[in-house]
Amino acid sequence: MSPEWLAREVNAPDLVVADVRWYLDGRSGRAAYETAHLPGARFVDLDTDLSDHSQPTAAGRHPLPSPEQFAAALGRLGIGDHTTVVAYDDSGGGTAGRLVLMLRVLGCEASLLDGGLKGWPGPLVSGPSPSPEPATFTARPWPAHRFASADEVAALGSATPGTGGSGLVLDARSADRYRGDTEPVDPRAGHIPGAVNAPWAANLDTGTGRFKDPAVLRAHYGALGAADGNEVVCYCGSGVSAAADVLGIEHAGLGLARLFVGSWSGWSSDPTRPVSTGPSR
Repeated sequence: MSPEWLAREVNAPDLVVADVRWYLDGRSGRAAYETAHLPGARFVDLDTDLSDHSQPTAAGRHPLPSPEQFAAALGRLGIGDHTTVVAYDDSGGGTAGRLVLMLRVLGCEASLLDGGLKGWPGPLVSGPSPSPEPATFTARPWPAHRFASADEVAALGSATPGTGGSGLVLDARSADRYRGDTEPVDPRAGHIPGAVNAPWAANLDTGTGRFKDPAVLRAHYGALGAADGNEVVCYCGSGVSAAADVLGIEHAGLGLARLFVGSWSGWSSDPTRPVSTGPSR
């Protein structure tokens, strides 16, 4: 969704602007929100609203909440069954994409603010997140066809292009983490065998911070092995920034990719799972 459109419609009824900032280095997304955010935006906490940390380590650092937990969090934020959500962060979609994807897979209207906070053309405001009037969001099951298990990823990884299969596993992390040169938070360094590196930030134009034209994205993902009819699964460190690749593939017109929520944090915590290192094919 363009910043220009949102600037015109920001006060429309049944529209909620969601600030989903979160930082891997431990900085506070809420503090960043309180310093400066879009007018009327509500802060969405990745750790408490979009994740359930009571699950085992194999589920990763940001497991999906239960449908009931997610519905309760949205209702508290004033997001109901018929609310349109526009989500943003200050990275161009690396964290806000998680909320957009979670809503879209449930059939709800949700979009990324193209360009994120930096693309907003108007003034920003400061202060704590508002306490909106609660809304009713109906709990509904997570659709299994939009998510992949570790076993499914393992099978698909052995069928990536170059091995005679039609599947593709994409690693949305930076190239140094993919190669295994560094690993700041997870138990082991490297990547899932057979995965191809597709850093999510490559979706963005370096000048504007907005998503590239669909034709450009289609060529980009096509060069990595994605094509109409291919099964594609995306993962990252903990199932957050990989959502931006899922959305990028959809924006490119290449269909609906699946998300491996456990991602590298879940995979690398299981000693029975193999690890590969080195550059992408």
